[in-house]
Amino acid sequence: MSKRLPIWLLLLPSLAGAEPPVAAPRVAFGEQLVQVLGGLALVLALVAALAWAARRLGRNRLVGPHNLRLVGGIALGARERILVVEVGETQLVVGVAPGRIQTLHVLDQPLQPEPEAASATFANRLGEILNGRRDK
Repeated sequence: MSKRLPIWLLLLPSLAGAEPPVAAPRVAFGEQLVQVLGGLALVLALVAALAWAARRLGRNRLVGPHNLRLVGGIALGARERILVVEVGETQLVVGVAPGRIQTLHVLDQPLQPEPEAASATFANRLGEILNGRRDK
């Protein structure tokens, strides 16, 4: 009779003489946190780089002629606008709606763009309001 071990003994590692499994090394919480934050920083840097590249490359493809300029405009509704566009020396009043752009009028006398005083006035007024609240 041969000395063979029954097969079911192989299923029990302690009885089969196998070495106990080695536990995986424990990683400290700080190390895990550094790994996660490092990965997040890498992904955010990649997103920022791709956004910068898309903006930089997209600007060159979408630039129109240099003699086309938007002088002003006003919204008539949620999706309708009237714009004044300058093409060379000519100014056009254009109606813009979803799926449609139509020339409404060609101006005989070009409109002069408003000076930047409106934004300076807004900035001054905002400063006055903020200073007034601090004094109270």
